[in-house]
Amino acid sequence: MRRDGTQDSWINLILPLGLILGLVLLLSLNIEGNNQGRETTALEIWLKVIVGYLAAGTEIAAAIVIGGAVIRSIVAYLRLLFSRSKQHFDATEGVRLQLGRVLALGLEFTVASDILRTAVAPTRQDILNLGAIVLLRTLLNYFLEREIEQGEQRRLPQPQLDRSVQ
Repeated sequence: MRRDGTQDSWINLILPLGLILGLVLLLSLNIEGNNQGRETTALEIWLKVIVGYLAAGTEIAAAIVIGGAVIRSIVAYLRLLFSRSKQHFDATEGVRLQLGRVLALGLEFTVASDILRTAVAPTRQDILNLGAIVLLRTLLNYFLEREIEQGEQRRLPQPQLDRSVQ
């Protein structure tokens, strides 16, 4: 049993460090793309325009999702602040966890937007930049999900051992 816990702690340490190292490596690469010998077709131009609009729509959706969640969280927190409830800490933790879930969803929208922008005729530098952005957002999402998981575990009632069964 202890071995599994040690292995999980190593994974929880190595995974973020590996992601950070990969991000640093991707950002340190600087490849100049040569597009001199390549012609752009009319279809490619239209695809870039359509995908640009789709990516902008995805970014707007992310902003709406995150903005709405922030406003909803502020309202919920103000209600808690001015109520005379004795479970203020537990309710505040709930507001924080709910906001964290929506922030994770917003990060997914922004990753989708970046992927869309790179979908049509990317250069090597575009792909490296996308990799760095996705890696950074994945790292943020990883820590956010981990924090949400820990917060939900703290909120669950701890099981009481029934001594009469033994």
